[in-house]
Amino acid sequence: MNSLDWVLRQQEGQFFERKSCFDRLKGKLRPVRAVARDVAETLAAMANSDGGALVIGIENDGTVSGVDYPEDRLKVLRAALKTHMRPPLRARIQEGSLEGKAVMLFEVDWSMDVHQITDGRYLLRVDDKNVPFPARDIEAMKEGKRRRVTETRFIPEASLADLDLPLLNRLAERQGMAASPEEILTRYRLAEGRNGKTVLTLAALLLFGKDPGRWHPRCGIDFVKYEGAQRRVGAELNIIKRERLEAPLVLLIEKAYETIKPHLRERQRLVDLFFEERLEYPTFAWQEAIINAVAHRDYRYEGLGIEVWMFEDRLEIRSPGELVEPVTLDRLLKRERIHASRNPRIVRVLTDFGYMRDQGEGIPRIFQAMEREGLYPPEIRLEAEAVFTITLKNTVAYRPETLRWLTQFETWGLSGNQKRILASAKEHGGAFTSRHYQDLVGIDIYTASRDIKELIRKNVVKLPKKGGRVYEIVSSPSTQTKAQKPPEFTAIEPVLKEKGYVKNEDIRRALKVPAISAKRIAHRLVVAGWLSPQGNRRGRRYVFSR
Repeated sequence: MNSLDWVLRQQEGQFFERKSCFDRLKGKLRPVRAVARDVAETLAAMANSDGGALVIGIENDGTVSGVDYPEDRLKVLRAALKTHMRPPLRARIQEGSLEGKAVMLFEVDWSMDVHQITDGRYLLRVDDKNVPFPARDIEAMKEGKRRRVTETRFIPEASLADLDLPLLNRLAERQGMAASPEEILTRYRLAEGRNGKTVLTLAALLLFGKDPGRWHPRCGIDFVKYEGAQRRVGAELNIIKRERLEAPLVLLIEKAYETIKPHLRERQRLVDLFFEERLEYPTFAWQEAIINAVAHRDYRYEGLGIEVWMFEDRLEIRSPGELVEPVTLDRLLKRERIHASRNPRIVRVLTDFGYMRDQGEGIPRIFQAMEREGLYPPEIRLEAEAVFTITLKNTVAYRPETLRWLTQFETWGLSGNQKRILASAKEHGGAFTSRHYQDLVGIDIYTASRDIKELIRKNVVKLPKKGGRVYEIVSSPSTQTKAQKPPEFTAIEPVLKEKGYVKNEDIRRALKVPAISAKRIAHRLVVAGWLSPQGNRRGRRYVFSR
């Protein structure tokens, strides 16, 4: 399979993008210089990040629309990396035909230079976007890579016989590639031909080696389970279990999952601010932390390995290596979505194996996963011996007095998400913003707006400043009274008092409306806080919510 066939099977993201030459609104080809600017912007951003591929002549939905320019215009596209950026960028350019239409493929590796668009901008590839970025931060990131790049080191004494070729073929099958091992390795920049011999990189041997430990003595994971909440040594050694996990990196992650999961206890977890049986750590949180450790550790350190320490009250995932510029602890704690990869070739293979996606979102999503289950946010730190540690605690974040305070809303018809934001706000000064709510429970701005308006209608929160963004909890919501009764509620109130509940048919009879109207009225009264639903479908009935 050639490169053009291969790129068609890729998903858009950090390493691949499509660009159209066709302006659908005007029904004609775009000016070639506009397409050349797109080419320069995308490839400069990719070269400033981890490299990638750009195909010209394919729509976002995968439709092949072609590059239907005459030869003199094609020269403008080929020269875009010289005419539209500085310093000029070298790329591998292939031209061919797909579905009978001409397309062009540009591929670039990460560059040691910082490339600037001729309009003065510096761009960095963040997920599937070209993001303006300060030149100093890009330069700092590249300087870090110059000092630390280990995965691309060639190992002259290694050969294809040292690789698990069926494992390599699994990658090819996932990507729809019918190719030889040499072609697959070359496609992922994991090997190159020298004097008729395929020379492997360290990344190839770590990812697919039959014996990765031969090439790196600490490329596995140490799992250690301790008794209690402290790590003791000597006569007080409190290790319950210790297991050394070794495997090619594409199998190591799954092996770590299988080893650690049986030790995760099922205990009462806070879900929608009610307790139910769940694993003590959110699955996404601890698994993503392990993926990050394997993908982003510094493989220069041969005396240090990844360690997972399990205590009674927490899980610590420890990975050798400093943070890669421009990532900082401060930015991670602010949950900025920022990506910089120490090992872009390892990351790319793990991405194509399905372990990774959404570059730059791993740590922010771990924060969200922990907070959604009422747990403390993860702790992150960089220790003196260049070990990055992320700690997950299994204890509920809310104080007992906050949970007791929250019980006053049990009959108010609040959703689990609304209870979470109230508890969080109570813990942090009694106020919150829409953005805080969105991040806490993982909803969009429209859902957040609807939920907050409902809390205002129920007189639970208020917006003290007109046009402001900070919402405050009403000081004593339990003493507040509802707004004037809606006429629909007044009409059904006698039935409600007599039976203790009403059903849709009661609402229909009392108001003399069709069944569909009764259903809508019930919904409005629930949203307004007058009724609370119980049961499902035919058994659904409504009780007075306060």
